[in-house]
Amino acid sequence: MIVYEETVAGFVQDVLHDTITDKVYDKYKEHFGRSSEGQIRSWHNSLEYMFKVLMTPSIPGEAGVAIEFNIPMTAKRIDFMISGFDEKNIKSAVIVELKQWDDCKKVEDKDGVVITRINGAEREVTHPSYQAYSYKESLVNFSEPVQRDPIELHPCAYLHNYQVKKHPDVMDNQYKYYIDRAPVFASGDVEKLRAFIRKYVCRGDKGNLLYEISNGKVRPSKMLQDTLVSMLNGNEEFIMIDDQKIVYEEALSLASEVKTGSEKKVMIVKGGPGTGKTVISINLLVELTKRGILAQYTTKNSAPREVYFEKLKGEKHEMSPKLLFKSSGSYVDSEYNELGVIIADEAHRLNAKSGMFHNKGENQIKEIIHAAKLSVFFIDESQRVTTSDIGSDNEIRKYADEQNAEIIEMKLESQFRCNGSDGYLAWLDHILGIHDTANTEFDFDYDFQIFDDPNELRKTIISKNANNKARMIAGYCWNWVTKGKNNPNLYDINIDRYNFHMSWNLSNTKTWSIDEGSIDQCGCIHTCQGLEFDYVGVIIGDDLRYENGHLITDASQRARTDKSLKGLGKMSKENPEKAVRIADEIIRNTYRTLMTRGMKGCYIYCTNKELSDYIKDTMKV
Repeated sequence: MIVYEETVAGFVQDVLHDTITDKVYDKYKEHFGRSSEGQIRSWHNSLEYMFKVLMTPSIPGEAGVAIEFNIPMTAKRIDFMISGFDEKNIKSAVIVELKQWDDCKKVEDKDGVVITRINGAEREVTHPSYQAYSYKESLVNFSEPVQRDPIELHPCAYLHNYQVKKHPDVMDNQYKYYIDRAPVFASGDVEKLRAFIRKYVCRGDKGNLLYEISNGKVRPSKMLQDTLVSMLNGNEEFIMIDDQKIVYEEALSLASEVKTGSEKKVMIVKGGPGTGKTVISINLLVELTKRGILAQYTTKNSAPREVYFEKLKGEKHEMSPKLLFKSSGSYVDSEYNELGVIIADEAHRLNAKSGMFHNKGENQIKEIIHAAKLSVFFIDESQRVTTSDIGSDNEIRKYADEQNAEIIEMKLESQFRCNGSDGYLAWLDHILGIHDTANTEFDFDYDFQIFDDPNELRKTIISKNANNKARMIAGYCWNWVTKGKNNPNLYDINIDRYNFHMSWNLSNTKTWSIDEGSIDQCGCIHTCQGLEFDYVGVIIGDDLRYENGHLITDASQRARTDKSLKGLGKMSKENPEKAVRIADEIIRNTYRTLMTRGMKGCYIYCTNKELSDYIKDTMKV
């Protein structure tokens, strides 16, 4: 999606007639809602400078211009692009990252990171060249036209207010790798930037290339479970963007500090679905191991670990995967500071007690902090889905304080799932009643559909499974009667009025999410949390209904074989209000988690017709 698209000549005319800011703002408001006064001012100022650059007969007037070009599968937008053909008549586009900075400081112990003043405070952000380069690489990764055709992309950064002689850090040699790939142009560099654009845009294309990329197919999704072997071999499979890079570099810096010091540190990283928590975790594990720091990745949920073990089967590594990837209950008997770093992914799922019968240890959060000099907790409190999940900001802080650990908290915003649509996540939180959000409209670039017949839902998901990356999943409202029988022709999930029958995932495999044939079985929260697919078909059971104008949850409709609500019966007698509140939170969080597993699309069927009608009503724009 492009907020503004024109030719160079059309862009120049819009600036001359003082209509450019209004045109950009109106289209932005149409897609994303109101913009801030600061962003409007930045458009006005930066676009005036791009006008100076492009106001020349040496750059073809029929070259294409795009402002706020959305990178497929992400929530990120490229500030400015110019398209055409280069001197070899190859399709070509120049990516310009625009900055109004007038100063920045280098950060010597972090790769590709600088400090600058944003919104009245000094903050660590990615170097402009790194940002432009990472956006180009993301476009290459996600755009099928860029992969398929000879298309050259040339990133750069334009800091039009920046005086390099006064503030040279932006050009420091430590950033050479990124500056070589995405040159920096500063105040007084209009002619230099013109020359850079002329080099790659010799003939205009009337914006056809930008339209082709924006409207072209998104290439098959790159999933972490498929690239794990390559990542552990040191290959860069996912280029980290903006806040992901900042979190990653901060964790590496803290790991270096605790390696030589005695102070214990705890890092809390908050991020919603698809913000890259697991990608950062695995990249950290790889880099820390490479640096000789004893690090481990831990989760409570066994499903992701079993998938990783299967993917790494037969691969030779310096450390066994069984030593790199651990259960969250592995630290009951650990010595103090036994490890350099423990990376706790899905930390919202951590338990108090460990072991099959929950009879070991005292508290997993406490034990992880005790065992490592640096503990990194990645959490999304809206993904706590059982009564035993205790991972929260407050709990982590409590045990960090007990052990005199320094606490560092950071947040991830960059969105890479659900087609990068922040709008979908906000709308989902709204319809499920999880958070009050400003975005209550069904207006986003993500394939969401609601089906009236579960058979049609299943048929559609099967049609999306060409690459074995589509799955059926459901709320845990049906007993798992086939457990141990391993026969997909015996059924657990029965919706008789539609003659719909399906089995839960077979118990003779721990890798349902990647097994061939899994399309014939239905997964639940426990087999898919922490994993991702291209498309998911979600069956919402009677534990979530719409009655008398309200969305309600009903724990009594959960299956007897589900342990997610274990202990609520006793709690209901002692503190009924608390029991209702916890059950309500778990049910809503469960469906939020299920409905955010799909990178490209989520299709749903509701057993409660009133709920289906309610969601359909919210979809009317």
